[in-house]
Amino acid sequence: MAKKSLVTSAAILGVAGIIVKILGACFRIPLTNWIGAEGMANYAPAYAVYSVLLVISTAGLPVATSKMVAERCAVGQFREAHRVFRISLILMTALGVAGALVVMLCAGPIAEFEKVPGSSLALMACAPALILVPIMSAYRGYFQGQQNMNPTAISQVIEQIFRVGCGLALAYYMMNASVLSAAYDPGARGAAGGTFGATAGGVGGLITMLIIFSMNKKEIYDRMARDVTTARESVKEILKKIIIIAIPITLGASLLPIMNAIDAAIVNRRLIFTGWSMDAAHELYGQITSMADPIVGFPQVLMQAIIVSIVPMVAAAKRLDDMEEVKNTINIGLRMTTIIGFPCAVGLFVLAQQALLLLYPLQRESAISATPCLQVLAIGFIFLSLTTTLTGVLQGLGKQMWPVINLAIGIAIKLILTWVLVGIHSLNIVGAALGTLCAYLIAAFLDYRCAKKFTGVTVSVKQTVIKPFLSALAMGIVVFAAYKVVFMILGSNTLSTLVAILVGVCVYGVLIIKTHAIRRDELLEISLGRKIVRLCDKLHLW
Repeated sequence: MAKKSLVTSAAILGVAGIIVKILGACFRIPLTNWIGAEGMANYAPAYAVYSVLLVISTAGLPVATSKMVAERCAVGQFREAHRVFRISLILMTALGVAGALVVMLCAGPIAEFEKVPGSSLALMACAPALILVPIMSAYRGYFQGQQNMNPTAISQVIEQIFRVGCGLALAYYMMNASVLSAAYDPGARGAAGGTFGATAGGVGGLITMLIIFSMNKKEIYDRMARDVTTARESVKEILKKIIIIAIPITLGASLLPIMNAIDAAIVNRRLIFTGWSMDAAHELYGQITSMADPIVGFPQVLMQAIIVSIVPMVAAAKRLDDMEEVKNTINIGLRMTTIIGFPCAVGLFVLAQQALLLLYPLQRESAISATPCLQVLAIGFIFLSLTTTLTGVLQGLGKQMWPVINLAIGIAIKLILTWVLVGIHSLNIVGAALGTLCAYLIAAFLDYRCAKKFTGVTVSVKQTVIKPFLSALAMGIVVFAAYKVVFMILGSNTLSTLVAILVGVCVYGVLIIKTHAIRRDELLEISLGRKIVRLCDKLHLW
């Protein structure tokens, strides 16, 4: 059961995540072109404040809700599961209202503190989203706890469609309209229109979740009516459990933004110390944060799909004291991680420069210079992926503090390494990428040790590591050759890169089937997989 649920759930959320990422790119590019550097200077700090407050109110609570709902559904306590949802909904609404009030009342002082006075309007525009998104997240956590990922996937896509459509329309309108023109310049007005996209997205996503909940209401209440269990926890006990689970997860989610803030200070200071000018230091740091990081972040949505799916499944199996099912779920999760992670890492490594030039054709020199950073981060992506999946495992086991501790250890070592390596003139910004790689490697190793200690799980190195890795390595060689051949014929980096990627997908797909890294019965468990199986049968690949 775990295999079917995990593969299907992760596939649903993975597809939704990719669509959301593509829509996000469709939002950011025209917005930047319309409101310009001045407008983005007002947009960025406002969205950063919004993101921090959103992490506080939504990072841990939906996971806590899904875990606690899954545990209660596993033993037939459907009324208690629904009570967990209602209490979580109230708590998240309260946090959302508090965050929105802080932004609305303090928008001016926050903007002045950031030395970007024009961002106050953008802050106020996104404040309502701080109420809407947490409420929506509570509903998502409830359905995730029932191992139903469709509502989350659908609402994510609808939310992003509303955000992109309304955000861009309002940015364009407010930039060119006379409204508020006396108090704010066009860039500030355009930025406010863009950030209001978050509020519009919250409206669209929440309406979607309410419609889905209404459609499932009869089934939910029928299950509650059939519930014959007598267990009942007090509101205080439920709140305490939610908070105990949510706080470590929220702390963990906050570590990376904190690390990035410290990292920026260290990197720029060390670059200047070793002889780079301030402008050159900012340019080098921008290569890793604005060029390499976003590319690595794209396939990361697939890993997030696994963690969202794996938490309630591990929690449910643990509640039933079915350790074999827990081990089985962990094994499947890790195998999915390497089957997806290895080709992404190898592909990014082999086509690093080509991908950067494809996305940043007008910044050719910077794109070429950023290539080593992207290649290092591509290797680090494997360990980041493993850390993400193992974090979900430990959260499902109720050991949510361990991933935070392990990541904190990795970050501490990363900061030391960054200080040392960036100070080596020949390495410069690549030293920061190497530090990040080491942070994820250490966190992944420690997380695996914890998972093994708490469950006794044994992972097949041959099936989980060797087969996907060798398949990805062979794919990388073919991809590199395909790019060279197509480029000699067409002379176009864009077309050559796209063709090479397509060839890589086909080659890797054949190789993982031929090596039995993924089996026929596993593919049959997802709808798209059935079509792949029929095609493979016709081609005699089994």
